[in-house]
Amino acid sequence: MAQQWEVQRPAGVCTVTGRPIEEGEEFYSVLFEEGETFRRADVGLDEWEGPPEGSFCHFKTRLPVKEKQKKTFVDNELLRSFFLRLADESDPARRQFRFVIALILMRKRILRYEGSDTADGVETWNTRLTRDEATHRVVNPRLTESQIEEVSKQLGSILHTDMGDFDAEDAAADADTDAPAADEQAEPQAEVDVTEEQHDEV
Repeated sequence: MAQQWEVQRPAGVCTVTGRPIEEGEEFYSVLFEEGETFRRADVGLDEWEGPPEGSFCHFKTRLPVKEKQKKTFVDNELLRSFFLRLADESDPARRQFRFVIALILMRKRILRYEGSDTADGVETWNTRLTRDEATHRVVNPRLTESQIEEVSKQLGSILHTDMGDFDAEDAAADADTDAPAADEQAEPQAEVDVTEEQHDEV
């Protein structure tokens, strides 16, 4: 799964004009799915004309200032984009990935848990994004502690970020919800690097 979800770091160059993107400058990143990886294209704000045809997702971000940026923290818009694009995935690995992202968004108060229902032995969480109040259903894959830890490590590797300590079981409580643990019997604790010092919520 790690290779499948590998995403390139920003190259610091606008792919439309070839001009360098300056430190601290905002720009758009577009991801194109290519086999077992993603191709990334960065576009300056002046050159942006909307997402290109065939793109997997896009998000607005900023090139870090090297002398001031000690860590590259997880980008809220990137997480949200992946969460939305993975909504209709049936592949078990991608569902696991989306579930861990949902836990992170809940802790960051970007996503709210509003209950759950079970059909044919599959539990699905009902959630709502705080930005637009849109509702989203998230399959709870009932991950064990070791599985959550593995998916969490892959997340940090994929996004090339240092994300701090994250406890999956406490995520809902931190977000003022009553969401159940991912697997109450296993009482999982994920060591996803999530920090409260990330980018400002968008």
